[in-house]
Amino acid sequence: MKAAILVKPGDLRFDDIAQPLPLAGEVRIKLKATGICGSDVHFFKGDRPLAKPTIIGHEGLGMIDMLGEGARSLQLGQRVVIEPNIPCFACSQCLQGRGNICSNKRVIGLTENGCFAEYICVPAAFCHPVPDTVSDADAVTVEPLAVAYHALFKTHAKPGDTIAVVGLGAIGLLLTQLAIALGYRVIVTELMENKRQMAIDMGAMATDANSKADGIASYWLRMGVMAVFECSGVAEVASLVTDCAPRCSQIVLLGLSEKLASFQPLKLAREGIDLIGSIIYQHPFDFKRVLYLVEKGVIHPGKIISQNMAFENIRQAFELALQGSHSKIVIQIS
Repeated sequence: MKAAILVKPGDLRFDDIAQPLPLAGEVRIKLKATGICGSDVHFFKGDRPLAKPTIIGHEGLGMIDMLGEGARSLQLGQRVVIEPNIPCFACSQCLQGRGNICSNKRVIGLTENGCFAEYICVPAAFCHPVPDTVSDADAVTVEPLAVAYHALFKTHAKPGDTIAVVGLGAIGLLLTQLAIALGYRVIVTELMENKRQMAIDMGAMATDANSKADGIASYWLRMGVMAVFECSGVAEVASLVTDCAPRCSQIVLLGLSEKLASFQPLKLAREGIDLIGSIIYQHPFDFKRVLYLVEKGVIHPGKIISQNMAFENIRQAFELALQGSHSKIVIQIS
């Protein structure tokens, strides 16, 4: 099969390798499409170096074409999306129901080969059937939608309340779309005009792109912001968010910056501000919930796709993704 292997930062090569065979409890998927995630871009840039050459990619959509022994919950030809983070179910985190932070979890496209390939084998429990009424575009964006869904419900904010979303990459845009669809009021902050306009078209309000910290803080306070979601992944922005968050609000960190941010502990303690981390999702509930919302037409996550590109053009796709102007690039594999 054809696979795109990241050999080292910036060096993404096609190779012909053997098709994988499913182990007991696994299924083999013939991949149709895979989205490029921000983490894939970080691997490509070398910000997060891989331990060895790896087929990256984890936002996979495809059709089941082989069943391993005991994989009876799925059927040949069934269209599925892949849940790429696989907890161990035995560590202390898993036993507390927090498999999303399992220290032993397998991660498709990181600790093992991923979805920028023609075939992949995945445990059947981590393949979610896609209803016939759901488009491929909506299906291939379910994985990042689950990330946004998981974060939204970590706060006390409820429909009818006002939240702020800072940074409109794929997660920020999906969080914005989901929150608006569920009845929240959303204020966005984003420097890139095309992404900011996309959020406004969804129904969001926007801060002035050139607003200073004092202006953002006063606007959030005036609008009654109850939760702020930091989605940029930039340490300086995380610092800005902690400076600007209103009294008694909650800050949710989705951006995955590895650099140090700063905040004033006195402000957080004195003003009753909660700082919350959010990463990926809980198996299997968040995937099932967002698939239901997509099936019912509550949200159409595929609207954030800004470019579809052929598998043979995957290197050019990553060069485009590096520019930062695209909201979501999807590679069409078959």
